[in-house]
Amino acid sequence: MSQVTFSIPDEILIALQATPEVLASRIRLAAAVKLYEMGQLSSGAAQLAGVPKPYFLSHLADYGVNTFDLTEEELVHDLKSARNCDTLSYSCNN
Repeated sequence: MSQVTFSIPDEILIALQATPEVLASRIRLAAAVKLYEMGQLSSGAAQLAGVPKPYFLSHLADYGVNTFDLTEEELVHDLKSARNCDTLSYSCNN
């Protein structure tokens, strides 16, 4: 695993009332959320954030990011596929 290190002015830590460890966690989560929002990482961004995927996905709204960014066409397609899977006796992988 690679490591990225950068300096934070003490004034920032004081202003945010955070320890270096707490701020590092917050920065990792914020970076992961932004990369997810930009489409550069999938929900696997949780690994960058250092949190479980359900936690990551459930906290995207805290940053104003949609959990799922589907177009109306994609949503309709997914709904139709799901309905087909419900009526078929075999496994669907659409």
